[in-house]
Amino acid sequence: MSQSAAASAATQTPGERQFQRCINCHQIGPSARHGFGPSLTGVLGRQAGSASGYNFSAAMKNSRIVWDEKTLTAFLKNPDGVVPGTRMRLWGYNDEQQIRDLIAYLKSNPAPASR
Repeated sequence: MSQSAAASAATQTPGERQFQRCINCHQIGPSARHGFGPSLTGVLGRQAGSASGYNFSAAMKNSRIVWDEKTLTAFLKNPDGVVPGTRMRLWGYNDEQQIRDLIAYLKSNPAPASR
């Protein structure tokens, strides 16, 4: 690992480190865009499958889930078990602390305030 990569990893929060598992498909933050997966900025409190501009699976759109700590925890543990037919390809998180850290990071990136 380069010195700059090591320094960057040392300054990351535990949740930022967990989010590294997500960055191949998702972005987060003020300039985040949809990629292979939807932007996760402001995901907490949002209805699943409702982020404008992303082509969600019918399963996600019809899930009627509103993302909160409980629903995200269950989904991160077993995506296809919570939303059968989801396109999310994650083998699941098994470590409760890692899940809490990731959710704390997601919470720290709320949706931008409406103007």
